[in-house]
Amino acid sequence: MEVALGTAKSLLGHVLNNLPDDWMKSYVSSAELGTNLNMIKEKMRYARALLDVAKGRDDVVAGNPNLLEQLETLGKKADEAEDAVDELHYFMIQDKHDGTRDAAPELGGGLAAQAHHARHAARHTAGNWLSCFSGCCPRPRDDAAATDAMSGDGGHVGKLSFNRVAMSNKIKLLIEELQSNSTPVSDLLKIVSDTSNPQDSSSSTKRSPTSSQITQDKLFGRDAIFQKTIEDIIIAKDSGKTLSVLPIFGLGGIGKTTFTQHLYNHTEFEKHFTVRVWICVSTNFDVLRLTKEILSCLPATENAGDKIANDTTNFDLLQKSIAERLKSKRFLIVLDDIWECSNNEEWEKLVAPFKKNDTTGNMILVTTRFQKIADLVKKETNPVDLHGLDPDEFWKFFQICAFGSIQDVEHGDQELIGIARQIADKLKCSPLAAKTVGRLLIKKPLQEHWMKILENKQWLEEKHGNDIIPALQISYDYLPFHLKKCFSSFALFPEDSKFYKSEIIRLWDSIGIIGSSIQQKKIEDIGSDYFDELLDSGFLIKGGNDFYVMHDLILDLSRTVSKQDCAYIDCSSFEANNIPRSIRYLSISMQDHCAQNFEEEMGKLKEKIDIKNLRSLMIFGKYIRLHLLNILRDTFKEIRRLRVLSIFIYSHSSLPNNFSELLHLRYLKLLSPYYSEMSLPNTVSRFYHLKFLDLEQWGSDRSLPKDISRLENLCHFVVSEKIDSNVPEVGKMIFLQELKEFHVNKESVGFELQELGKLDELGGKLNIYGLENVRTKKEAKEAKLMSKRNLVELGLIWNMKQESTEDDILDSIQPHSNVRSLFIVNHGGTLGPSWLCSSDTIYMKNLETLHLESVSWANLPPIGQFYHLRELRLSKIVGISQIGPGFFDSTTEKSVSHLKAVEFNDMPELVEWVGGANWNLFSGIERIKCTNCPRLTGLLVSDWSISSI
Repeated sequence: MEVALGTAKSLLGHVLNNLPDDWMKSYVSSAELGTNLNMIKEKMRYARALLDVAKGRDDVVAGNPNLLEQLETLGKKADEAEDAVDELHYFMIQDKHDGTRDAAPELGGGLAAQAHHARHAARHTAGNWLSCFSGCCPRPRDDAAATDAMSGDGGHVGKLSFNRVAMSNKIKLLIEELQSNSTPVSDLLKIVSDTSNPQDSSSSTKRSPTSSQITQDKLFGRDAIFQKTIEDIIIAKDSGKTLSVLPIFGLGGIGKTTFTQHLYNHTEFEKHFTVRVWICVSTNFDVLRLTKEILSCLPATENAGDKIANDTTNFDLLQKSIAERLKSKRFLIVLDDIWECSNNEEWEKLVAPFKKNDTTGNMILVTTRFQKIADLVKKETNPVDLHGLDPDEFWKFFQICAFGSIQDVEHGDQELIGIARQIADKLKCSPLAAKTVGRLLIKKPLQEHWMKILENKQWLEEKHGNDIIPALQISYDYLPFHLKKCFSSFALFPEDSKFYKSEIIRLWDSIGIIGSSIQQKKIEDIGSDYFDELLDSGFLIKGGNDFYVMHDLILDLSRTVSKQDCAYIDCSSFEANNIPRSIRYLSISMQDHCAQNFEEEMGKLKEKIDIKNLRSLMIFGKYIRLHLLNILRDTFKEIRRLRVLSIFIYSHSSLPNNFSELLHLRYLKLLSPYYSEMSLPNTVSRFYHLKFLDLEQWGSDRSLPKDISRLENLCHFVVSEKIDSNVPEVGKMIFLQELKEFHVNKESVGFELQELGKLDELGGKLNIYGLENVRTKKEAKEAKLMSKRNLVELGLIWNMKQESTEDDILDSIQPHSNVRSLFIVNHGGTLGPSWLCSSDTIYMKNLETLHLESVSWANLPPIGQFYHLRELRLSKIVGISQIGPGFFDSTTEKSVSHLKAVEFNDMPELVEWVGGANWNLFSGIERIKCTNCPRLTGLLVSDWSISSI
C-alpha cells in the first residue's frame, strides 16, 4: 500500500510540474484548428490529384513495386485526412444542433474566444492528467454510446464528446505525413512519365486485326438468326433504297466477327454482291484513314484521275473515286469492331460516297460492342443483337473446345463430362469463354486438373489476348477514369443481382466516386449520365422497366479489375488468403448454411485487412443463427470509418458493436423481418452526414426516433409505407428530395404545413393529409408548393369534408405547373381552385392524371384543355347527371388525343355521357370503368359496355 501511494505521489508531482507547458501547447493547438483545417484541405487535394494521375497510368505504375508501395501509403494517409476533416464537420453540425461552438474552426480573437481556447486546453490537459491514473480508475464513456445503438424506444439520443485540442493535433500531424508522402510519389511519377513510351498508355486498348477469312469452320447455335439476316440483306434490293446499314452488336467475345465472317463468305452473297470489302476499324475511327483504306480495296477504273487517287490525301478526291469505282455495282462493306464514332456528322461523312450509287440493295454491316454505336449507324433496320449461344448448342461447342470432339455420353469419360458440364454452366454460353477454358482443359484431360480449374475459376487468370478476361478488359481499359471507378463498384454485388439506377448512384455518391465538378449540375444527374454511359458501353443490360442486370462474365471482370479495393465474399465458400490486404469495400453474401470453416476464415480476415478503415460493408441475405451473428459482430467490432452500411437485422444485437459511433455514414440500408416489433435504433438520428436512409424493406415497428429531423443532410428517405409521415419538424431536412406523405396536425409540434415550405428540393410523389387543420390562406401558402418544380404527383386530402370558409385554402395551395398527377379529395368548397378550373388561363398544362373525389364544385376543370391528360377519375361527385360536350370544354382532336382511361365511381346521379358532334374524338379511349353508378344508362360510344366492376 505504501509503495503504491508513493508511486502515485511521484506521478502527481511529475504531472503538476508539466501542467503549465501542456496547457500552453493545448491552447495553441485549439487556436490553430482553423489554420490546420485549411492547410489539410489543400494537402488533401494535392494528394488526391497525385493518386488520380497514378491510377490513370496503370500501364507504368503496375510494373513499379516501389511506386505502388508509396501510392498505397499515400492513399491511406489521404483517407485518414479525409476522415479527420469529415469528423470535424460532424461535430460542427452537432454544435449547430446544440447551440455550441466547440468545433468551430475560427473563434475570433476576442476575450470570449480566448476563454473558449483556455477551457478546451484545460479540459484536454486534465484529460491527459486523468489518463495517467486510468489503470487504477478507468474512465467510463461519457454518453453511454455503447448502449445507444441497442435502444429503440424513440427517445432522444445523447451526443458524442469532442476534443478540440486532440483534433487540431491530429490534423497537424496528418499535414506533415501527407507532405512527406506526397513528395516522393510526385518525384517518382515524374521519373516514370519521362522514361515511359507515350504509346504505351494506349497499348492496352489496341485490338488484333480481323479479316474476312473464316477462323471457325462451323457457326454454332446461330442458324435461325443467321438465315433471317441473309434473307433480310438479300431482299433489301427490293426496298428501293440505295444503301442500308445493319449493325451487329453484342458483348465482347460473343461471336460478332465470326458471325459476320460467315455472312460475308456465304455463297448467296458472293452471287448477290459485285463488290465486297472488309475493313477492321477498331478503336481509331479516322474518316480519312478509313476512306483511303476502303478505296484501296476497290478495283480501279480506267479513268486516269482515278488511278492516282490511292496516292492522294485529298478527301474530296478520295470520296469521288470511291463513288466512281462503285458506280452501277451492288456492294457489301463490312466495318468490323467499331469502338467509337464521335457524332452522326462523322458517320455521314464516311458513308456519303456510298449513297451516290444507282443500284439498290447496297449494304454496310457494322459490328460493335456498343449499343450507342448501333443506334448511331442504323438506317431503318433492326440491329442484330447477339447474345450467348443456345445452351444445347453451347454444350456441343464447349465439348469440341474441351475434348476436341462431341462426346459419346454413354461411353465417354463420365467423370470428365460431368466436370465439363459444371464448368459450361458457369460460362453463361459465351463462345470466347468456351475457347479460353477449352485451351486449359484439353492440354491435360485429368479429373484433378479439371476440378482445380472449376473450383478456382482459373480461366479468369488467363492473360493472353485471345482469352475471355483480357478480351473483355479491353472494353474496361477503354473507359475514362471516372467510369472505371464506377464500374469497379459492381464487384460488390452477388451474381444475378438486379441493379436499380437510383441505388447504384447513391452508392457512388456515398463512397465519393462521383462529385459535382460541373456547376449547377446535381450529383444525381451526373451519376445518371455515368450509369447511362456504362449501359451504352455494354457493361449493363436492361432487364425490365426499372432494373438492369450484368452478365456474369462482366461481373467477373469487375471483380478482377477492382480486386485490390473491393472484395465479395460468399459465406458458403471463401478463403481469407485470397482477399488482398488493401481492400476498402467489402460485401458478404450470408445464409444460415455457411461453410464449416467460415468462422476460422473470418478470423483470418479480421487479422489481415484493416477493418477499422473499411469504407463500405454490405451484407446480403438473411440469417438468424446466433452463432453467425456473433461471428460477424466479432469480425467487425472495430469498424469506424464506414460510408455505406447495408444489413439485415433480427434484433439490435445484429448491428455492429460500434454502430452508434459510425459518424461518417452516408448511406444506411436496414432490412428487418415483418413479424418483428423491433424499432429503429435511436442513434440513427445522430448520423448527421447521412444522405440516404433506405427503410423500404424495414418490416418492423414503424416509429421513428424523436430527433430524426436532425439528419439535415438527408436527401432520400426511401420507405415503403407511412414511415416518413412520422417525422416531426421535417423542414429541418432541407435537402430532402422525397416525402411520400405529410399529415398536418396542429396538436403536435412540428407537423404544421409550414414545414413543407422549407423543403425546396422536394420532388416525386407527395400526399398531404389533414388539410382540414389549415384555417387561413396564409397557412396554406406557407407550404410553398408553387416553388417545388420537381413534384410529379400531388395529393391534397381533407380527412373529412368541411363547409367552405372565407379563406379558400385550396386556391392558396397552388402547386407548380410541372405536376403531372393530381388527386383532390373531400374539399368542401363550392368552387374549384382557379389554378385548376379556370378556362381563360390553363395553368396545369402538364397534367396526365386527374382524380377528383367528394367535391361539390360549381365549376369543374376544363378537361378538354388539358392536352396531355391520359387518365380521368371522378368519384363520389353529386349533382352531375349528364356528361356532355360542355363538360370537356371546347373538345378538339388535340385536346383528347392522349386520353386512354376514364373512371366513374360512386356517382348516384350520373345518367349518361353524350359526346355530341365530336363523339368520335374519344375513340382513342382504351378503358372505361363505371362502379356504383346505378342510374347510368348510356355511354359515349354504343360499343362501350356498362358494368359495375
